[in-house]
Amino acid sequence: QVQLVESGGGLVQAGDSLRLSCAASGGTVSRCTMGWFRQAPGKEREFVGTITRSGDNTYYSDSVKGRFTISRDNAKNSVYLQMNSLKPEDTAVYYCAAYYTSNLNYAPMDRAKYDYWGQGTQVTVSS
Repeated sequence: QVQLVESGGGLVQAGDSLRLSCAASGGTVSRCTMGWFRQAPGKEREFVGTITRSGDNTYYSDSVKGRFTISRDNAKNSVYLQMNSLKPEDTAVYYCAAYYTSNLNYAPMDRAKYDYWGQGTQVTVSS
């Protein structure tokens, strides 16, 4: 069973950048598709992006495409979310999630697919 811990959140101004990290323990992310999700107050948790086991493919929601980038470092058992050109509407708690799969190139966007979740890290973007 893998435990996930996010870090790197904070309070920034619109247009700034942040890099979130997700460190895994008790398991190996190399066996997982890794996803990032976010939840704003009063809203459902939504898909942000995902990276396949192989690392060859990433997929993003339309709202972050072109601004956010997911990467992974299997040697460090970690996944990252680089967020550029942040907007106030990006304010949310950000979660990383792991989906164990034998498929190197499967990348679900449905949060129900993911087996393990971190506790989340708050990102607040002021205007």
